[in-house]
Parts: sequence; structure tokens; C-alpha cells
Amino acid sequence: MEAFMNGYFCSTKRVRESSFCGGRAQTYRASVSRSRRHGLQMVTEVAGGINYVLEKKGLIDKALEESIDARSPYTRKIWDGIAYSLLGDGKRIRPALCLAACELFGGSAEDAIPTACALEMIHTMSLIHDDLPCMDNDDLRRGKPTNHKVFGEDMALLAGDALLAYAFEMISKTPKSVPADRVVEVLRIISHCSGAEGLVGGQVMDLEQEGNPDCTVETLRWIHVHKTAVLLKASVTSGAVIGGANIDDVARLGDFAEKIGLAFQIRDDVLDETQTSEVLGKTAGKDAAVYKATYPRLLGLAESRNQATQLVSEAKQILEKYGERSATLNSLADLIISREK
Repeated sequence: MEAFMNGYFCSTKRVRESSFCGGRAQTYRASVSRSRRHGLQMVTEVAGGINYVLEKKGLIDKALEESIDARSPYTRKIWDGIAYSLLGDGKRIRPALCLAACELFGGSAEDAIPTACALEMIHTMSLIHDDLPCMDNDDLRRGKPTNHKVFGEDMALLAGDALLAYAFEMISKTPKSVPADRVVEVLRIISHCSGAEGLVGGQVMDLEQEGNPDCTVETLRWIHVHKTAVLLKASVTSGAVIGGANIDDVARLGDFAEKIGLAFQIRDDVLDETQTSEVLGKTAGKDAAVYKATYPRLLGLAESRNQATQLVSEAKQILEKYGERSATLNSLADLIISREK
């Protein structure tokens, strides 16, 4: 737990002083007391997000562990490859968002846990494939060698394929207490986010724009929305659907999730330039080394932080309709832009 907290949480002092805590350096200089209050509020809200993830992490990890099942000695090798990446030290942000959205509308974590696990499987698939030499070609993920460095490129590719397929089998294990039409809608949401108009399309454009000095902010936003935000959006909206949200609620939460998903990727871009590989658990500075299209490259670090903060602020405004019921989702949004890895 201590390692988990250290990986996410900024001290009160650092939260107050950092430009992503409110993005108002001039206001800070003009009114120290106001900034301190804002900083303390930010710390409280981030702590709420951390506490929620910690509360649900055991449930999520237990369900993921139980899902690993080599039913034949002939499949043990591929399951070993799956378990190596799936059961690693992940943040579990996407499953937590799914559970929180479900609970917002009166559903239970038990109703949403199969979908939450499916989302983590798809996320893990994307990481395994993203690290391959034909993609981002990285050797480090979550503080240990990437999947293909341990099992080979062929097994890594197949482990990702298996995770994507198994994700939909997991969704089929949703408790019978959840109406079938909700499960079908979840299948539609998650299959759409995983394909050419979602993760795959975003990855294609990310590769296409690598090394392109003329990449625009508009194109970069499209990449981030489709490569990263789309899975966070699927996490929140699928959880809401399972919980019984109506069409308007699902659309509203989708808008919220797209904004925090974009902020998540902007924060990733910033951390790639400002953190060490030891802290990140992956190779730092790699984006700049290959001239990848990122917000810091196009807008600079300070403006990138401001953009992320503004996106989260806008996202939280979307949820004002739900009052205190949205506190958990708001805390998770704050956690996304204050994390250190």
C-alpha cells in the first residue's frame, strides 16, 4: 500500500506549488492563503481518489487472478504470458472508473466487476502491443521488462490477442441480475472503443505522426482522444449502463470521461519529460527521442499542465447535476492529473 501511495500522491507542499494545481501562479503570488486553501482542497480530493482505488483494488486484483485459468497443459505458456502483464503493478484506474460510475446510479461493484476486469484486460493488451518493436519498441513497463522481452515477440502478440478475446468472455459473466439489454450495450461500447474508430485508429495516427514537425494540436487531440480517452470513456459509460443510467446520463458521463481521458494522456506526456524511468516504471524521455507528437512538444510543459487542469475542471462541472453522488468520480479525475507515474 505504501508503494502504491507513493506512486500516486503528491505532498501538500508539492500540490500547492505545482502549476497543475489550479494553474494560477499569479493568483498564488497575489493571495497565498487562497492558494493554500485550494491546495489543501486538492489534496483532500486526490486522497479520496486514492482511497477509492485502494478500496477496490483488492476486489479487482482478486477477480483478475481468478480469471487466469490454464485449462490444459498445452495453454500454460500463453497463460503465463497473460498473467505476467495482467497481474502486474497496474494503476487500475479504468476498472475503478467503471465501478464508481456503476455505483453512481445505484448499481453494485459485484454487478460491474466482470466488465471492470474486461477493461483492464483490453488496456493490458494495448500496453503489450504498444511496447512491441514494430510499435513503440520499449523494454520497460511497470518497472519490469516488457512482455516481448520475457516471452518473445510472437508470444507477446498472441497474449495481447488472447486478452482482447477473453475480455468479452468476462463480460458474458455479468450477474444475471443485470438486465441482458444492458450487457449487450456494454458489449457494443467496448467493442467500438477497441477497434478502428477507437484504440486501433488512435494508435495508427500516433505512428503516422511520429517525427512529423507539422502535426497540429487538432490532430494531436484526435490521437489522444482515440488512443487513450476512448477506453476511459468506455469504462465510465459501461459502468453507468450497468448501474441503470438513462441515455442522457450515459451521454453526460461520456463527455466527462472524454475530458478526463484527454487530461490523462496530457499528464502522461508531461511525466515522460519530467520524471525518471525509475519512477515511471517505463522508459522516460522516449517521446522526445523519437519526436513523437505530444502536448509538451506543441504547447510546452506549462501550457500542457494548464490544459489538463482545465479539462478536469470542465469535466467536474458536467457532473454538478449529481451533487455529492459524483464525489468519487471527481476524486478520480483529480487523481489522474496529480499522479506521479
